[in-house]
Amino acid sequence: MFVLANLFMALAKVCDIALTAYYWLILVRALLSWVNPDPFNPIVQFLERVTEPVLSPIRRFLPHMAIDLSPVIAFLIVMFLRSFLVQTLFDIGVSMRT
Repeated sequence: MFVLANLFMALAKVCDIALTAYYWLILVRALLSWVNPDPFNPIVQFLERVTEPVLSPIRRFLPHMAIDLSPVIAFLIVMFLRSFLVQTLFDIGVSMRT
C-alpha cells in the first residue's frame, strides 16, 4: 500500500510544481501586456500559446472592460487548485501510508 501512497504524494508534488510554473507564466504575460511587447518575439509567442487556452474562456464570461481581469481570475483558480487539489492528493497519500 505504501507504493500507492508514494504515488499520490509524488503526484501532489508534480501538480504543485506545474501549477506554480503556470502561475508564473500568467504573471509574466500580464506584466508584459503593460509594455506592449513585440508580438513576433519567440518568448512572447510562447507565453501566449501556453496561457491563452486558460485566459480566453475566462474572458468570455467577464464583461468587456478597459482592464483585462482574466489573469486575476486565473490566479485565483490556480491558487484554489494548489490549495485543494494538491493538498487532497497529499492527504490521500499520507492516509494510505498509515
